[in-house]
Amino acid sequence: MSEHETASRPSIQSSLRTIALVSALSFVGAFSMVPLYQIACEKVFGIKLEQGPAGEQHVAGLAVDESRTITVEFDGTVNSKLPWAFKPQVLSMQVHPGRSYEANYIARNTSDHAIVGNAAPSVAPSTASTYFNKTECFCFTEQMLQAGEERLMPVRFVVDPDLPAHVSTITLSYTFFSNEPATARLAAEGGSAPSTARSAP
Repeated sequence: MSEHETASRPSIQSSLRTIALVSALSFVGAFSMVPLYQIACEKVFGIKLEQGPAGEQHVAGLAVDESRTITVEFDGTVNSKLPWAFKPQVLSMQVHPGRSYEANYIARNTSDHAIVGNAAPSVAPSTASTYFNKTECFCFTEQMLQAGEERLMPVRFVVDPDLPAHVSTITLSYTFFSNEPATARLAAEGGSAPSTARSAP
């Protein structure tokens, strides 16, 4: 073995260790991204993130308040690591507390391969978060889009009539993140995952 080969071996081993470390950190980052976003929203900005659908029994028992109108605003963003376009179909909606409504977001995969994403929701102001009940939402499950696919993603919600009187506007926001482990699993399986979201017209 030449002196050049002997000298270069430590350099190669060091490079391999660096690559392995970067890969491990990227893998951990994929899992921690959404939790960190949730912590920032809840602890830093005071925005509570909702975790699951509202109980049907609770929603069915709400009385509609026709005398009050609430403005619900919609916002949608995409994390820089996810090559999707994502936006609400309408920017705002006038609703009566106690009545069920549906709004749609539009998501499109701008890449050349299938990708799985997860949406992290938030409701502002924070005082309204416990009064905004989502009965159906694309954010409750993973969402897979094929290359170039565009799809409507609905959210159904009811504003609780007990919403504090000083709150007249609620903002529902979503940020879509890339679910890299799920995307890698999908690629390994060589198939497609079913989704409940509807194809855009």
